[in-house]
Amino acid sequence: MADQTQSHKSGYVAIVGKPNAGKSTLMNQILGTKLSIATHKPQTTRHQIIGIHSEENAQFIFLDTPGIIHPKYELQKAMMRFVEKAEKEADIILFIVEANENNMPEYAFDSLKQMNKPVVLVINKIDESNKKQIDKLSENLNEYFNFNSTISISALTGDGISGLISEILELLPSGPPFYPKDELSEHPVRFFAAELIREQVFLQYHEEIPYSVTVDVIIYEEREELDYINAEVIVNRNSQKGMIIGKGGKAIKKLGIEARKSIEEFTGRKVYLDLHVKVRDKWRENEGMVRNFGYN
Repeated sequence: MADQTQSHKSGYVAIVGKPNAGKSTLMNQILGTKLSIATHKPQTTRHQIIGIHSEENAQFIFLDTPGIIHPKYELQKAMMRFVEKAEKEADIILFIVEANENNMPEYAFDSLKQMNKPVVLVINKIDESNKKQIDKLSENLNEYFNFNSTISISALTGDGISGLISEILELLPSGPPFYPKDELSEHPVRFFAAELIREQVFLQYHEEIPYSVTVDVIIYEEREELDYINAEVIVNRNSQKGMIIGKGGKAIKKLGIEARKSIEEFTGRKVYLDLHVKVRDKWRENEGMVRNFGYN
């Protein structure tokens, strides 16, 4: 057993970077399944999402995190605490940037400079750039921060992922697996149901609406023939309630249909989704409400 433990590697790998750099897409690509919601809009991820990738002699526990920003209100402060927590817990940090990045703020490196742990620069979206631009970005960022290595990938197509996994494996500490090898995450199904509903809000609504909404699953019952879900779409002010519902209820009906499809695809079971809209005035600015909605 001791020999097996010594030959096995396991550890936590935090994925950090600016909003929309492809953190969630990267984790989903590695896991081979959609665990983190991902849209074209920045700041879709709000939590620390745990994804577990197991191989015969290794287990990688990935921590997908919100994009690094300067927080302006309580919800964003909570999001940045998730980033800080992931960086502290991680054995390895993947710092992911877009290949066409040309405005990397200094504050993105503030916490990294205090960490005495391996940091890998991951240049993503190489399918949208060229070698000259990628090499220049790598040179500039490596002059600014002492990365352990630099890997170029496309999280969308999977190019370079095997090389990234090999690099992480080299840096992982020896140890037994922390989770059963067939486990993908430690989050409950109701958590992912709420996330998939919120993803549809990002996809179907515009401007400030997605950033003003959270989703609270009140009931999740696994019944004999289907799963029953009662969920509330929480808005930040009263004027947003009508926008979520839409004329004649068309908008919320569409939201429910698409969210139900996503949840059914995720769970492999039939779902009855009962959606309601609730106003919690200025919930994003209220520390207590932010905490009560799970951002703690």
